[in-house]
Amino acid sequence: MKDKPNVIVFFTDQQRWDTTGVHGNPLGLTPNFDRMAQAGTHCFNAFTCQPVCAPARACLQTGKYATNTGVYRNALTLGDDQKTLAHYFKEGGYDTAYIGKWHLADREPVPRDRQGGYDYWLGANALEHTSDTYRTLVYDRDGKEVFLPGYRVDALTDAAIRYISGERAGPFFLFVSFLEPHHQNHVDDYPPPEGYREPYTGRWIPGDLAALGGSSARHLGGYFGMVKRLDEALGRLSDALRSLKILDNTIILYTADHGNHFKTRNGEYKRSCHEASIRIPMALSGPGFSGGGRVTELVSLVDMPPTLLDAAGLPVPGEMEGRSLLDGRKNWPDDVFIQISESQTGRAVRTRRWKYGVTAPDADGWKDRDSPVYVEQYLYDLEHDPHELANLIDMVSHQDVCKAMKARLLKRIKEVEGNEPSVTEAERSPSGQRKVYPEEI
Repeated sequence: MKDKPNVIVFFTDQQRWDTTGVHGNPLGLTPNFDRMAQAGTHCFNAFTCQPVCAPARACLQTGKYATNTGVYRNALTLGDDQKTLAHYFKEGGYDTAYIGKWHLADREPVPRDRQGGYDYWLGANALEHTSDTYRTLVYDRDGKEVFLPGYRVDALTDAAIRYISGERAGPFFLFVSFLEPHHQNHVDDYPPPEGYREPYTGRWIPGDLAALGGSSARHLGGYFGMVKRLDEALGRLSDALRSLKILDNTIILYTADHGNHFKTRNGEYKRSCHEASIRIPMALSGPGFSGGGRVTELVSLVDMPPTLLDAAGLPVPGEMEGRSLLDGRKNWPDDVFIQISESQTGRAVRTRRWKYGVTAPDADGWKDRDSPVYVEQYLYDLEHDPHELANLIDMVSHQDVCKAMKARLLKRIKEVEGNEPSVTEAERSPSGQRKVYPEEI
């Protein structure tokens, strides 16, 4: 048992993939993540399967798509019938711990029977409501308030280091869930540590935000400052593992629940299937992942639970809907499937080149988890339009692409949800563009 690797999930909230140096960000925000990605295994094309907080978290805890966890939107509770990573690791002889934001319960503090089966607990259901930048209030397993001093990222990192420094008989599985770089709701700001906003304000801006603006001029400096502090926390955690002589026997997964479009696609920051919302940073290090290089396949958040269990030498349950990266990646899907709620009841499928999305015209995104009827909403050519500025859904020149992508999407919906909805095609108009043929898809 002592030879089994420890496993840590370093989970951020609302972090875009292009905040990282390995994805071209020039500001030097993530030297520790970049080193981890280059020395370990970097999932270059990584995506959430649901760009809303609670559903994405349910997917990562269970290895299932959101509609199959029961948590297809925020404010829903993960039920007793859903086994989490904590249950599987505990069955495998691991001590399990959760620190930080949960967002899968219906009250504060989270009662024991809603803590996902974790042995050790130091968290809050909605950390953005119980805490502030320099006031981190969480709860222990018994619901008692615990104040953690320091900037919130540092406070949770300190708690994680205290946990891994403790005595235990076997290996541990630790899930550390940060709020950053999520906005602080009550002030609608991205508050970094003191002095971390100014160095990044008015500097580099991602292409979609340069074109569309949104709230980026106001918020990007603070957002980047938060990412910088998160990366420093990753370095501190790695240093602690190195000091304890367990770094070489510890798997670390760094990823996020979803990205951030800064009010460019709707009235807030996520809840869309655009790249800014769905593409996330993702890298793994440690046993099984050292020297793994760049994974170019399209990887979904739902693939991480089977990957972690597989890497720990534990059985992967058949009910999990993702795939392990360690399984040779033979016959790996060449697309990712995304469900969307709250802002709409919608679905999308993304290949390397194309993204195709539909929405339910008569559904309520808060009440309806799915729909028998959808209408086409967008088609983007990501090879030539990576910032998704030109919607091609109504162009005659791309109708064959739409038909092929529609077939892909309907296949995915049937596989995941068991439904066979209808999709009404958009009205096509002449565009003057050359026809795009199926073999180019």
